[in-house]
Amino acid sequence: MTRSEFDDIRAFLADPATEAGDLLAVARMLVDDLEQSRMREAVLRTHYLRLLTAARATVAAEYAGAPDPMTFVKHELDERGQLPEQGEAVQRILSDAQTAAALLACLAEQQAKPRPRGGVRLRRCVGPVRTLRR
Repeated sequence: MTRSEFDDIRAFLADPATEAGDLLAVARMLVDDLEQSRMREAVLRTHYLRLLTAARATVAAEYAGAPDPMTFVKHELDERGQLPEQGEAVQRILSDAQTAAALLACLAEQQAKPRPRGGVRLRRCVGPVRTLRR
């Protein structure tokens, strides 16, 4: 849910004209969204853990001198349909990885900066639009 959607919900809740039935509908919508978010997070954590385990096993296999240490990562990528196909442009894949690393670094930098408190707060209106009944 976007920040502007939270702001809209806060304004809706603060409006004295809002009726109890409308509040109940908003509460149900928020609980549904929360449940879906938790399920998505659980799935993503599982995928991440599997990939991390495969990466660690690959490094351990390399240390142990295994003949094909990449077996674990290849298997995990194949399970997710992410194994590069023969002839797929190597430079494109490496470029995607560099771009992802740069985006993550930018995100980490933004999260490290403290947000200014007080003053005028600009609203961002992006993402899916939800309308609340009146």
